[in-house]
Amino acid sequence: MTSVVASETPQIKSRLGAILRSTSGNFLEQFDFFLFGFYATAISKAFFPPGNETTALLLTFTTFWLGALMRPVGAIVLGAYIDRIGRRQGLIVTLAIMAMGTVFIAVCPTYASIGIAAPIFVLIGRLLQGFSAGVELGGVSVYLFEIATPGNKGFYTSFQSASQQVAIFAAAIIGFALSESMGPETIAAWGWRIPFFIGCAIVPFIFVLRRTLEETPAFLAMKKHPTASEVFASAAVNWRIIFWGMMMVAMTTVTFYFVTVYTPTFGKNVLKLTTREALLVTLFVAVTNFIWLPVGGAVSDRIGRKPVLLTIAGLSLVTAYPMLSWLVAEPTFAKMLIVELVFSLYFGVYNGAMVAALTEIVPAHVRTTCFSLAFSLAAALFGTFTPLAATWLISETGSSSSPAFWLMLAAASGLIATLVIYRGGRIIETREAVAA
Repeated sequence: MTSVVASETPQIKSRLGAILRSTSGNFLEQFDFFLFGFYATAISKAFFPPGNETTALLLTFTTFWLGALMRPVGAIVLGAYIDRIGRRQGLIVTLAIMAMGTVFIAVCPTYASIGIAAPIFVLIGRLLQGFSAGVELGGVSVYLFEIATPGNKGFYTSFQSASQQVAIFAAAIIGFALSESMGPETIAAWGWRIPFFIGCAIVPFIFVLRRTLEETPAFLAMKKHPTASEVFASAAVNWRIIFWGMMMVAMTTVTFYFVTVYTPTFGKNVLKLTTREALLVTLFVAVTNFIWLPVGGAVSDRIGRKPVLLTIAGLSLVTAYPMLSWLVAEPTFAKMLIVELVFSLYFGVYNGAMVAALTEIVPAHVRTTCFSLAFSLAAALFGTFTPLAATWLISETGSSSSPAFWLMLAAASGLIATLVIYRGGRIIETREAVAA
């Protein structure tokens, strides 16, 4: 293990600056993820064999999901790296990998040009993005947790997800501008690439911000940093924490991907609303998400994580199906906006409390690895699977309200996991790995 002198540990000079620098990579990650979901129809036509439109869309969402399967791999490999080498250096590495994936998708030729190689290149881009995203979110959450002032952990960590809402808002604004200035045929042919090129263009700026990031005092104060093998061993003996953490996260990832990535497709293809209406709903959701996230974090700082998590998960469980049934019975812009804003409330308040809760229950010396593994497993198995699950449910059942069943499953998962983690009034215990 590497020794570090704990005396006279330097403190963060500007917490606001540290928040902005650390969350900048989260902005890029969600910017690209949202674009992939919003332009799923155009991407499916560009990179997959022509034919059945539903099949092409399912293949696109499958590619989106397969990229997410790389998140647990990234969580283990890059998480161990960050727990050993430091938060600052790790966040710079994740940004570089994420940027490569974005470039792959932005410049990839169409299926008409290179055939089957097109979806393969897109998949490679998604795999790189997923590998990076596996630890990006966890690395930023841990960084914010470790620089937070006492009694404000929930409030600080909520800005990890809040930065993603800024990205969604920016991406939706760009999409709205394109839809107003270009025809649908032009956007489907090549216009959808413009936002991806914008994402590539902001990478150097974000890289400069990350390079000036300070290391956290908590990491510098550690007398010993675990080796990669010790990180893996500790993660293995704490599998129960990781499993129940994953189940707790499922509620937030499913709700988030439903109200952001899947909403444009749901609004246009299922509810038959206009592109403008679907974009406006997404814009409002991004704004309300940004508001509710710090509210949820701050409230959980005052009354505890458990009451917030149980209340929101319970509300989502009993209201998801009635709300979607009401919406699809007679779809309108106003009704979709109301339903999505309610789900936005659920996501924001729950996630504001959940990120801090997960950071608190994982072992401190392998905090990034265990947090990232729990979150990435939830994202891969539940969250990023949401567009595919919703599309399949509607196709199989013939009911446009059937995605509610997926939302209810996630809510039940969060409810049960919270009860297990906080059973008997105390948090489930972590364990130290036995040295070989």
